[in-house]
Amino acid sequence: QVQLVESGGGLVQPGGSLRLSCAASGSIFRINAMGWYRQAPGKERVLVATIGSGGNTNYADSVKGRFTISRDNAKNTVYLQMNSLNPEDTAVYYCNVVGSPGLWSSPRTFWGQGTQVTVSS
Repeated sequence: QVQLVESGGGLVQPGGSLRLSCAASGSIFRINAMGWYRQAPGKERVLVATIGSGGNTNYADSVKGRFTISRDNAKNTVYLQMNSLNPEDTAVYYCNVVGSPGLWSSPRTFWGQGTQVTVSS
């Protein structure tokens, strides 16, 4: 079983910053991609940013230049540094990990429980 534990969400004023963390633990042999998605009220869950095992990154256009994704492979942890936040960034943010539970296992997708980010004055 694989667990993803997220932290770092909260309430912040427009223009402020937050840093999200997501640590993977349990029976996971190899982690490939890690990433963050978000879901605003009444909307679908959408990609925010991803980072591959080699460090290659991908960002949604709406967060380019403001958000930075990074990972610590030794800790199986992915981070999302969010700067210049605005009310449109308000959403539940979900951690996403693609990895293999065992040496011969096919990659699977795992999700965190979500952390609320609210940008409001």
